[in-house]
Amino acid sequence: MPRRILIVDDQAEIRRLVRYALQEGDFTIYEAANGELAMRIAAVARPELVVLDQMMPGMDGLQVCQQMKADPRFADALILMLTGNAEATDRQAALAAGVNYFLTKPFAAAKLRAIVEVMLQSHSPPEVQ
Repeated sequence: MPRRILIVDDQAEIRRLVRYALQEGDFTIYEAANGELAMRIAAVARPELVVLDQMMPGMDGLQVCQQMKADPRFADALILMLTGNAEATDRQAALAAGVNYFLTKPFAAAKLRAIVEVMLQSHSPPEVQ
């Protein structure tokens, strides 16, 4: 059964690059251009892994992560945060919110794919009800 991944980024080009990096995997991929839409899609798709941009207008990546981790439907979802920001304080806040891994932009497609595969290998798929 394909693993469910939600890509959340306000930049269509980044979403396209992430989709391209994951195209050879056994994944069902969903996309959202903002945090509000991501939460609505997550309610239906129940992603196992969320590739989440840190900086977005409106609801930013940290807020999305906090809401997902507070909701029992998504609390077990893995969060891979994409960031152009390497500030230690921002990373600490994101880790406290539940981010599992950081990947700095720009990123290599092969590196993103490898990180996603390792993250999902150690994570049992949740039962969808």
